[in-house]
Parts: sequence; C-alpha cells; structure tokens
Amino acid sequence: MLKYLQFFRSAPHIACLPDERIDAHYKKLRWKVFAGIFIGYTSFYFLRNNFSLAIPYLEQQGFTKTQLGFIFSAFPLAYGFSKFIMGILSDRSNPRYFMATGLFLSALLSFAFGTNLVLSSLSFMLVLMFLNGWVQGMGGPASARVMAHWFTSCERGTMMSAWSTAQNIGGGIIGPLAILGLLIFTSWHSIFYFPAMFALVAVFLVLLFVRDTPQSEGLPPIEEYRKGSSVATKPVGEAEDSEKELTTKEVLIKYVLCNKYLWYLALANVFVYLVRYGVINWTPSYLTQVKGYSHNASRWAYFLYEYAAIPGIILCGWISDKFFHGRRAPICMIYMAVVTVGILFYWLMPGGHPVYNNIALVAIGFFVYGPVTLIGINAVDLVPKKAVGSAFGFVGLCGYIGGAMMANVGIGFVVDYFGWNGGFIMLLSSSVLAVLFLILASKPRLKVTP
Repeated sequence: MLKYLQFFRSAPHIACLPDERIDAHYKKLRWKVFAGIFIGYTSFYFLRNNFSLAIPYLEQQGFTKTQLGFIFSAFPLAYGFSKFIMGILSDRSNPRYFMATGLFLSALLSFAFGTNLVLSSLSFMLVLMFLNGWVQGMGGPASARVMAHWFTSCERGTMMSAWSTAQNIGGGIIGPLAILGLLIFTSWHSIFYFPAMFALVAVFLVLLFVRDTPQSEGLPPIEEYRKGSSVATKPVGEAEDSEKELTTKEVLIKYVLCNKYLWYLALANVFVYLVRYGVINWTPSYLTQVKGYSHNASRWAYFLYEYAAIPGIILCGWISDKFFHGRRAPICMIYMAVVTVGILFYWLMPGGHPVYNNIALVAIGFFVYGPVTLIGINAVDLVPKKAVGSAFGFVGLCGYIGGAMMANVGIGFVVDYFGWNGGFIMLLSSSVLAVLFLILASKPRLKVTP
C-alpha cells in the first residue's frame, strides 16, 4: 500500500534552471502538459458516453427506461463522490500518474462492459457502471491541478475553456467511432470495446506529456514567471501566498465547506448538469421514438450536439476573461437563458423536421457547455492553488450527485409515467433555477496590478 501511495506522490522540486533556459523551457512544457491533459480527458469521454448509444439496443432486449435510468445513475453517483475524494487526493499527487491510472482502469472496465455476460445482466451493468464512474473521477481534478500550476488566473478562462472542449471532442467522436466499430466488428457490443482500444494509446501519451508542477521541472512558479505580463483579477479574500502548503482540514473547512459562493456555484451546477445530461443521455432514445430518426441519424445528431459546444465553450471563456475581467457568473447566466429557449424549441418542434431539430440540439450544445465549464473554472478561481482539486471536485460532486443522477433516474421515471412532455418541463425548470443560483454566485473581484 505504501509503495502504491509513493507512486502517486507529488514530484519533488528540483534546482532552478539557468535564467537563459527558463523562458524556452517554460513555453515548451506549458503546451506539452496542456496537450497531455487534453488527450487524456478526451479519451475519458470515449469511455463515458458510449452507454448512451447502446440504449436503443438495450431497450430492444427488454430493459425499460427506468431500469436504464438506474444504470445511468450508478455513474454520476460514483463519479460525483470520486471527483470530490480524488480531488482531495489530487492536490497532493502527481497528475501524470494519477490521470494515466484512471484512464487505464476505465479502459479495462469498458472492455468488460462489452461482453455478453455484462450486457445481459442489470446487476453487472450497475456494478461496472459504478466502478467506471469511480475511476473516471481521477481525470478532471488532476487536469485542474495542472492548469492551476501552469497557467495564471488571467489566462485560465481561455485555457481551461479550450481544455474543456476535450469532453465534447471525446463525446462527439464516440458517435462516428461507434459506427466504425459496428462496421468492423458487426456487433453493437463494439460500442464499448472499440473506443477502449484508443484509450489505451492515450494512456501512453498522458505519461509522455504530462508533468507535475513547474518547480519539479526546474522552473519558477507560474506567477513569478508571468509577473508583470498582464493585469490579473482574483477573488476577494484569496490567499496571497499561492504556494503556501495547506492542511487537508484547512482546505475542506476554510476554503470549501465554509465558502458560501462555492455552495451557490455547486447548487447552480446541480441544475446545469441536470440539463446537460437530461438532453445528452436521452437524445438517441427521444429522437428515434418521437422524432422518427434512424439509429445512425440519432448518432450523428449526438455528434452535432457535442461538437457545437466547442466554439461555445471557447467563446464563453474568452468573454469572461476579456469583457467580464475574470467574472464567470454573468456570461453563464446569459448562456443558460439561451439554453432555456433552445430546450423549448427542441421540445415543441414536431417530427419530420430533422434540420430544425438538429438546429435546436446544436443551440443547446453550444450554450449549455459554457456554464458547465465556467462553473468549474470559477471554483478554481475562488481558492488557493493548493485547494484547487478539492474545490473543483466539490462542485463536480454536487453536479453529478444532484444533477446528473436526477437527469438519469428522474427523467427516466418521469418519461415512463408522464411521457416526454413531463421530462421537458423538468429540463426547463432546471434551466431557470440554474440562472437564479448563478445570480447568487456572483462575487466582487479585486484588481491585482502587476
């Protein structure tokens, strides 16, 4: 056990490189670590969203929406708690090995998921979905730790938004990957094991590119390196010494559990995640049953939803840095207001109009992922660097336990008993509540001059 823990231990600081080598080495490593966490996080989503594409086939085997909703719910239950616990551990771990281990284990579980034994048993699917959710919780907090140590707060909105598009690239590619897997293996079970093959390659790339802190590579802290390069903003009350070591108790009590703005963000995240997963998880089923889509057409609609989010996320982060000076909540409110309109359009548009239905999905995807991303960035902004993983994990815990689980079990139950109209009323209500909590989460900022 001790050897296992030593494997994850944060890399020690080493002597600083000569001044003439620092700038070139810093620039090279910043892009290298970004590429590593981007590839890794993309691959996590290969192994997360594939179950949604298997739903129509599982329904043909006799599973009800309520049963499938319970299977779905195992993931956010495990992932939410794991993201918080792994967030605490990631604050003291080397993200290079932490992230690679989680991705490797998730790939193994996806291979197992594709077997007849698992896909014919509700119990086995629940267990493996729970285990997959747990190991997937090692990806996000590790990435947030890397971003906090290699990029300043005035760069973070743009850079973390760019990183966050990995979830959409991974989530979108899974549709075409599923089609390719079906062509190669002629079995819908390949929806699980074909993406896992790509994830194993990504494990190697994470180990190759990702590094721990700049100091572990002979470089100064990012604030020292970028000092005087730009005007930054930071939250009122943020610790001045960003490199100060904190105890686990300090992190949890002072910076997480007693931070009211973090609680408001967490509650907003509950409803944002309910909308996000309520749309994405049930899109293949809704489009095939109500809108008259074929299975392949529903997969391409899924692809459009995910990829529409990429420019939306980047624009959202850039606007928050450029026009709101690092304040994330205002642009999130605007985005969620547009999401509300998109959901209404998606609901009321009758079948037989695939172009308009796809436009509605594109609009929802473009706007909902901005708040999904910026709420996490806002959580990172609210705490010192040594508490980033914990704050990021806490907000994620609330989003997944409260929002994603309700999107899975709640919407599955509501649709079974009240039809799709009941499900859409639930989505619209959640979108409005997200805006209200984002208003409460707005926090004044202090300008930090160079």
